[in-house]
Amino acid sequence: MVSDISALSSFAELPSVFWLAMLSLGSWIVLMAMRGDFWRADQRLAEGSYEPDVAPAVAIVVPARDEEEFVEAAVQSLKQQNYRGNFPIHVVNDCSDDATAEIAKRAGARVISGSEPPPDWTGKMWAVSQGIDAALGEFPQAQYFWITDADIEHHPGELASLVARSERDGLDLNSVMVKLLTDDLWSRILIPAFVFFFQKLYPFPWVNDPRRKTAAAAGGSMLVRRSALDRIGGIAAIKGGLIDDCALAQKIKSGGGSIGLALADETRSLRPYNGPAGVWNMVARTAFHQLRRSVPLLVATVAGMVFLYLLPPIALVVAAATGEAPAAVVSFAAWFAMAWAFAPTLYRYDLNPWYGFTLPFAGALYTMMTLDSACRHWRGRGGEWKGRVHNG
Repeated sequence: MVSDISALSSFAELPSVFWLAMLSLGSWIVLMAMRGDFWRADQRLAEGSYEPDVAPAVAIVVPARDEEEFVEAAVQSLKQQNYRGNFPIHVVNDCSDDATAEIAKRAGARVISGSEPPPDWTGKMWAVSQGIDAALGEFPQAQYFWITDADIEHHPGELASLVARSERDGLDLNSVMVKLLTDDLWSRILIPAFVFFFQKLYPFPWVNDPRRKTAAAAGGSMLVRRSALDRIGGIAAIKGGLIDDCALAQKIKSGGGSIGLALADETRSLRPYNGPAGVWNMVARTAFHQLRRSVPLLVATVAGMVFLYLLPPIALVVAAATGEAPAAVVSFAAWFAMAWAFAPTLYRYDLNPWYGFTLPFAGALYTMMTLDSACRHWRGRGGEWKGRVHNG
């Protein structure tokens, strides 16, 4: 009995940093065990591995605003799809100030001259809506729409694989998160972290499970069934959505439709981020909108990011400085668990697993990006993109 009391007293005397680190470690264990195995990054679309039994007609819609640098490669990769059905390519020139339209036409796409969006529409969704209307006018037999960005280089087997999976699984919306460019140190730290955070927020196995309400999509490459789009009222149903891909997924799934989301193995984005500023603007444009512009959710998110990502290394430094060995061990274990969870995403980007230990730094930056997103919204600059502002 005396020894038991002595042991309890020893635990009680442990410093608070030990217990905080223990809570953080426990949180990572719970996340890895109970949040849909999000960290495994194993929901993949192996482009070129599937061939559909049927080849329904697909209309491709590419909204493009000032994309002269990338649109030619994007269109060429679309033309090279080894899909045996019909798939006309429609590029919507969204009031570009550069040579986007001329280059897209020269590359072989049908170019639609878009107009400025009405006040309650985002620019991209207005462009997509115009593209779908034009595509149906020229190609009324389309059973699917493939909505993709003008800075994506597609694997030749991507469309066939998307259609095959949609037909096999009865998917109304089937999207893939393309591989983003990681061509410098900043992007190697920040981009895989962005993908990791997205998977944690929307565990892909839960998205793909029709019994769960979790809904998400990746807007760079989305195959949507025409009948499903008609059922929700067309693109107008998400006309003001800054996070339009997830809004579309939510509309379709909540209406009884089936959705699929996977990671692409080969299809990739061509857009460089040019240091941290490019990633910062990408996140700050929509992060507060993702939180439904809620201050309580913002506070909770910041607190959660600090607790999960910043606490372990800070606790380790404090424990080492004060000579608290047990706290140091637990703090490092929490940091290691975080890096371990991050490793499959790093593997997907062919990066050394040691990058996993940079996740607290990335988490700190993303926390600041989220706060900046809220500030931009309060200043009336939320959703700013390529000269347009849509504050939601």
